[in-house]
Parts: sequence; C-alpha cells; structure tokens
Amino acid sequence: MSAAQSQTTLESLQCHFTWDLDLKRPKLLRLLHKMEDFSTEEGNRRLGHIYNLWGFIQYKLGLNEEAKGLFQKAAETLNKLRKADEGPWLMVNCGNLAWLHHHPGDQAESQAYLSKVDALMKNYHLHLTILSPSQGEFHPEIYAEKAWTLMFFREDMKLVVEYFEKAARMQPDMVEWNTSYVIWLKKVQNSRDTKQDPDLLEKMRRAKEQDPDNLYLAVLYLEQRADEGENIKDEVRELARNLRSLCYSNSGMWALLNLYKKHISVDEAIDLAEKVLREHPDVRYLKKCVALCYRRRIIYFSRSCPEQSTVDRAIALHEELLSLYPHSLFKREIDLANIYARSHHSKAKTEQIFQKLLKNEPAEPADKQMLYNNYAHYLYFDQKDSHRAIKYHMKVAAIPEKSYFRKNSIRTLEKNKVRGIMRREIEEFLRNLPEPRQ
Repeated sequence: MSAAQSQTTLESLQCHFTWDLDLKRPKLLRLLHKMEDFSTEEGNRRLGHIYNLWGFIQYKLGLNEEAKGLFQKAAETLNKLRKADEGPWLMVNCGNLAWLHHHPGDQAESQAYLSKVDALMKNYHLHLTILSPSQGEFHPEIYAEKAWTLMFFREDMKLVVEYFEKAARMQPDMVEWNTSYVIWLKKVQNSRDTKQDPDLLEKMRRAKEQDPDNLYLAVLYLEQRADEGENIKDEVRELARNLRSLCYSNSGMWALLNLYKKHISVDEAIDLAEKVLREHPDVRYLKKCVALCYRRRIIYFSRSCPEQSTVDRAIALHEELLSLYPHSLFKREIDLANIYARSHHSKAKTEQIFQKLLKNEPAEPADKQMLYNNYAHYLYFDQKDSHRAIKYHMKVAAIPEKSYFRKNSIRTLEKNKVRGIMRREIEEFLRNLPEPRQ
C-alpha cells in the first residue's frame, strides 16, 4: 500500500485519532485523573475503553511508550471481558495502534495494524464499519466506545444518547450499553432545553431489572421517581448500606451523595461519605467525595458561619487533594480559597490564594471565567466591595466563551443594574457585549 493510500485508510478509521476531540492540554491532564480513578473500580466493564482513551491521552501528551502500553493493555482487557481472542471490539484499538505507529514514521508496524483492521472487517463482515454514517451504520462496538469517549469530553450529549441507543438496539445482549443509554437519556433530559421522554421512568425500570447491581443506574432511577413526586428517602438510605459497592463505584458513589444532599440532608451525606472513607482510607476518589461534600456544606448550605471544626476538616481534605490530584490544582485552589473565607482565623489566606491565581492566571478562557467569577463573589459577599465585584463580573462576561460562569456573571450584572449599582456602566457594557463562541 502506498503512503497516500495508507493515509487515506487511516483517516477513514473510527478511533480516537479521528474523532475530533477537544485536546486542550489542561483538559487532557484532568482526564488522566479520571482514567486513574475509574481504572480502580472493581469489575468495571468499561476497563478496555478506559485503557484506550488513557493511551490516547498519553500520546497527545507526548508519552508514546506509555500510550503503546495502555493500548496493548486495552486489547488484552477487551478480549478478556468478551471471553475471546479477537473480535469487532478491537476495531478502535487497532485503529489507535495504526495511528500511533504512523506518526513517528514506523510505517511497517502501522501497516501491520491496518492489515489487522482489514482482517477483522473480513472475518466479522464489517464492510460498513469505516464508512461515514451517511454510507451506512457503524458496528455497535464502535457506537458504544465512541459514545463512552464523547461523554468525557462533554461534546454533544444528545449524540452520546443516540450512539448508546443504536449500540443497544443492534446488540441487545450487551446489557451495559442499554444501561448507558438510559443513564445518559436521564442526564440529557435534566437539561432545560430538552424535550422530556414520557417513557423515561419505564425505560429506567426495565434497565434496572436487567442490570440490578449498577449503583449509578439505581440512584438515577430513584432520582427520576422523586422528580415525579415519590418519597424516596427510605430507599436512598437502603442503597447506602452496602459500603463495599459504594467504594467500588466512583460515579455511583457521587450520584448517591448528591441524592442525599437533595432529598435528605447535606449533613447525612457527609456522615455517609466519612463512613465509607473510614472503611477504605486509601481510596483517592473517596477523599475527593468527602471533601466536595464539606465544600457544599460550607459554601452553599450554611446560612450562618459553619463550625470551625467543620471548616478545619474541609481545609485539611482540600489541601490533601492538591497533592492527590496535581493536574487539577487550579480548581482545587479556588475551592480552598472559598473555604478559607468561611474560617474564623484564616480569612487572609483567601486573598493570598486568589492573588496568586490572578498573578499566574490560566491560559484557557473557561478557566479565567471560573477564576474571575469566584473572585467577584468573594469580593461581594465577603469583602462587601460591590464595585470591584462588578468589575470582575464584567471581565468574566467579556470573555466570549459560553459557560456557566459567564451566564452567572451576566445574571449578577443584570441584578445589580436593577438595584441601581453602577447602572449606567452595566447598561453600556451589556449593550456592547459580544455573543459567545459556540
């Protein structure tokens, strides 16, 4: 095969290298933490997909040997999970390896993996697999892995639902694909601009019957029932009794804690998180769960100053997270600054942290928005400096990046305009505000 033919074939493959993912370095580094945490989950049926994505992230960070090792581990894991030596589940993996060897110029090895892709297509009648969707459907294994990958990059969530639904419809015996479809259907419908599916609860009930041990699905099923008016408190507490399942379900644990906070109390959520952490003190993401519960308790649920012992515990946990999650320092430091602002004897550290972050402000527009927005709220609520707070809300809004923080700052500016604070400046600013990038 000529070099031009190889390039054309590579570009037609369905794999991480061709999926047009958001590859900003800060995001990739944060995803490393997620891959590490998810890889520790006992019995994780997505472990092969985790190694594939993890390997791609390492490649994009310039770590080719680490990437190769993870891609090879992905192939071994996928075969073990499918209980076979090969199959269509290897299509994405072989595509990744073909690209990995192509970039440094190892054309012989790249061609070997392209030949493996060709053999898989012939052996499993996958003649439509690498074609565009307009020419035919992908294999369900590709739909499932692509959906699973896209959900980490927060791309088009409706597309994630569509891909999982297609995979589950084409291969109904893969229970986890139907579970993923229902989970993401629920998550997408939580957004305000999505038309509600009247059959969602029934779809979730059937999925739960097929996948009774999935904690995340069980939690979302209870949430949906609560949304439809049922009292779920006793069932929420019942779910929390199996501490082992909580330890080994990262997403399920956090979803359950959110259910506690919403339908029972944030204090009981903290008690549950602390209990699970005592049983498993070395599990990193459990410390993160506990820390974030304290953060929610102190920043969002405290009508008065929280007890100093609560603040001290939150500070200790967040300071530990700085070393446990070194690639997420920026957000953790903002959280820490906000918690210090509620301390009786360490308030000065809030300003110190914010000034350090402002001096070394992040390169990513979305991160700048997060920083300016949090500092603006600190200036307004803790320093009682409404004029400086408004200036920082303007800095957030002036960045034409669509985000929660931009929307929040614009809403805050409009409220201040109504109150008559810097009304003319705000009116002129909002009148000339550019539309955000999509």
